[in-house]
Amino acid sequence: MLGCESTKYGDSWGMRDALAKGLESLADLLLKLPQEHSRERLLSMAAREISDWDEVALVRVWQLRDGDICERCALSNECPQNVKCMHLVASSGRSLANPGEVWNRLDGRFSRFPIGVRKVGHVAQTGQSITVNLSEDRSWVVDPKWAIDEGVRAINAQPLLFRGEILGVLGIFVRREIDRDLARFQRMVADHLAMSISNAEAFEKIRELQGRMELENEYLRTEVEEIRSFGEIVGRSEPVQQIVSKIELVARTDASVLVTGESGTGKELIAREIHRRSQRKDEPMIRVNCAGIPASLFESELFGHAKGAFTGALRDRPGRFEAAAGGTLFLDEIGEMPFDLQAKLLRVLQEGQYERVGEDQTRHVDVRIIAATNRDLKSEVEEKRFREDLFYRLNVFPIEAPPLRHRREDIPALVAHFVKHLSKRHGMKSPSVPKAQLQALAYYSWPGNVRELQNQVERALITSVGKSLRFEVSGMGNAGAGNSAGVDSDAEILNESQMVELQRRNILKALKQVNGRVYGDDGAAAMLGLKPSTLASRMKKLGIELRAKRRPWDE
Repeated sequence: MLGCESTKYGDSWGMRDALAKGLESLADLLLKLPQEHSRERLLSMAAREISDWDEVALVRVWQLRDGDICERCALSNECPQNVKCMHLVASSGRSLANPGEVWNRLDGRFSRFPIGVRKVGHVAQTGQSITVNLSEDRSWVVDPKWAIDEGVRAINAQPLLFRGEILGVLGIFVRREIDRDLARFQRMVADHLAMSISNAEAFEKIRELQGRMELENEYLRTEVEEIRSFGEIVGRSEPVQQIVSKIELVARTDASVLVTGESGTGKELIAREIHRRSQRKDEPMIRVNCAGIPASLFESELFGHAKGAFTGALRDRPGRFEAAAGGTLFLDEIGEMPFDLQAKLLRVLQEGQYERVGEDQTRHVDVRIIAATNRDLKSEVEEKRFREDLFYRLNVFPIEAPPLRHRREDIPALVAHFVKHLSKRHGMKSPSVPKAQLQALAYYSWPGNVRELQNQVERALITSVGKSLRFEVSGMGNAGAGNSAGVDSDAEILNESQMVELQRRNILKALKQVNGRVYGDDGAAAMLGLKPSTLASRMKKLGIELRAKRRPWDE
């Protein structure tokens, strides 16, 4: 090692050999340090390389982090703050007294040093190095017998300084006394290590930001067009006005929101509107489809994973919590989340902490949670399929999305909205929508809700010929006419005469709404989804005649 005493070798040739070997070891280390861009691997490698040098017994590196084991820390009585302390992050060395024993554990009595406490804490606080030759001062050695048995004769603690910032402390225990040349050599090693740590941290930050950007792009790319086209709540019905009022109340807070409702009712749209009106609007909103993630990959998708955590984990990958940092995480179909993962989600909600799969580092995150489900979570809790504590944590502010059949008066506005944006998407001119068609749409029960209506509008745009839309929804023309003949169609089978009477009353009902018009976009034929000639033929067969001053539907 550089700085070896000449008496050890007996002549200048021995000293030259030692000097050459020391320079070679130093050169190898200085070449390896900048090539490692992972801080954890860098520190481990540096400690291992230095501990392999002649006369080095033990190498340790500490870095400043949040206090985590304060209650059981061996130095807790000396800790002035119980907030931050020096954590042992790398250790390497071999025992002489017990051959085969290695010192690479990161726990033990001195895995933590409070700032300003003892020599390591003093170096971390002041940024000044300390060199102790045990022949002169043994106060730094807690276990003198260990030092004697292992032949440790000196200890050097160097601050890891880079651009005026203390990044950590490098401690080297050597089996010889430290002179001025050796102390300068160790100072040079510490300076290069500090610079490499700073570079590694910068690379990790870049990778983290790049990973977040890739995630955001991946999650948002497929949704951008939909958001641009349909990113607003349409309608002025009473149920819609109630939802808007609730959104205005909760958006300005960070409270968790649980949006419930049938499939296709626009739960995600409500979540996006809450995010858009919140103080987090400039940060991302990331959607997680809990029903579309395999159970085995759920934890990795939410929290990320470290390289090598499992087969196929070829690189570090941030999870969706990291992608949503500072913004909103929308957990769609939360009722589909595996039960064993719900406890980990609860921890993030309560403490804002999590670990990536295959990584021990605790990460902190600040996100707002909005969850949605079409399930009855209270029943899921009773059936022990959903955690009760997680349910109450999510259900701070519930919002129920109404089905389309409960807001039929919004159908014309929704149709106009979809026609406008879908026509633009497909490069088509916006066609008109006959009033009769809108009236017919209002009679349909819409089991698929708003999503089904959007699909029907898109289908009509593609299939309709001419300047107006014609819808072909199964059952649309007969909706609402089931009891017109005084027969419960769900209770019994209709005979032929009842079927004829049912059809007659349904046609009369359509004629009444259009004031007797058969032809045209607003006529009864369009409402019933029939050709005008077909309707005229059926009317003749059923004895329905349209004459001046005669209104057969009132008879």
